Amino acid sequence: MVQTGMAKILDVRARSVWDSRGRATVEAEVAVKGARGRAIAPAGASTGSGEAKSIDVRQAMHFINTEIRSFLMGKKLDQETIDNALIALDGTPDKSRLGGNAIVAVSLACAHAAAAAAKKPLWRFLAGNKPVAMPVPQIQIFGGGAHAQGRMDVQDFMVICVGAGSFSESLEWTAAVYRAAGARLAKRNALYGVADEGGYWPAFKTNEEALAELTGAISDAGFEPGADVAIALDIAATQLWRGGRYHLALEKKTLTAAQLHSLLLGWIDRYPIVSIEDPFAEHDMEAMASFTRTAGHRIQIVGDDFFVTNEKRLLDGKAIGACNAVLLKPNQVGTLTETLACWRAAQAAGYRAIVSARSGETEDVSIVHLAVGWGVGQLKVGSFARSERMAKWNEGLRIEELLGRTALPYPARRLFKTAQAPRW
Repeated sequence: MVQTGMAKILDVRARSVWDSRGRATVEAEVAVKGARGRAIAPAGASTGSGEAKSIDVRQAMHFINTEIRSFLMGKKLDQETIDNALIALDGTPDKSRLGGNAIVAVSLACAHAAAAAAKKPLWRFLAGNKPVAMPVPQIQIFGGGAHAQGRMDVQDFMVICVGAGSFSESLEWTAAVYRAAGARLAKRNALYGVADEGGYWPAFKTNEEALAELTGAISDAGFEPGADVAIALDIAATQLWRGGRYHLALEKKTLTAAQLHSLLLGWIDRYPIVSIEDPFAEHDMEAMASFTRTAGHRIQIVGDDFFVTNEKRLLDGKAIGACNAVLLKPNQVGTLTETLACWRAAQAAGYRAIVSARSGETEDVSIVHLAVGWGVGQLKVGSFARSERMAKWNEGLRIEELLGRTALPYPARRLFKTAQAPRW
């Protein structure tokens, strides 16, 4: 990771701010000579058991303003050294003493301060002199699971504009699909509300009905399903696991791992699905490996709760052949250095990666800079509505404009090849 050299930390402060669900969260601010950086800790509704533990916001602020501040004052702004020092200072395996929310806010604020001291945007500071490409967006159209009080079992029904030629074109196409999906829901009086991440909260009778409606919305918007715009799912299957089986409450069904495996394969056959996240619960390693063996050559299979942005867990998954991609969430592991370590391990393992927001988000745009600066090929922010989401998509547009002709080729067609004629 590129560093600023001799910049030293002059001050560290915390404040309480509000997230997209109207809940308090912590913002950290780090000052160096002539510059400062700020970052806000997000929060997830659907969380893996191995995540860094957040603590009460007032406690997190107290630790930042006292113990962490005292420890970091005067230290050189070297990201890896600071992050390792924060981990040691906390002294727990899950960051539960100082709080994962306190640590990730300080870690990211340090990165922003270092970039500001170097008079560079964070993405360029992280990339150094390397050429970069804009990431391919995964954008929620329908929300369910823990983001919509279980109204649908599947947590995210998203689109990926696999045929788009640029980041900006991907957003234009997604906007058309989003509007078309809303019109379809309104026509059948099936719009229940808006989910946590800004996607429509629909009143469907089955989970597959959502797939059919989303495919229809892609066509209504004037695109060819699969060739132009494809579907990505987040099953968030840990949320469905109870008593040794997977429970689809919407359809009043209880499935074994083998039955869920067959259900998902049927969906892949019938709909233009190119990516599935957490198709099985975080502990169901054999089911995840089996599904990867069966479907991994056809689609992207992403570990979120399964890996929790943890380098060791990713290596364990690679050893048994589970998944072929990883979701990267800085607050899930706690520091920028640990997030980068997971991304580097994914690259070495031949896995793809997606930098991801959380359901409880803010105007903080750090993850967009991480995706661009580190060269991660994909970005998942939520839906195409609500300002905490649009702040990030709009930041991507600004970065794309700055890159201009110096950007590497947009990777959508390379990541998701659609040579085979679509069947939908």
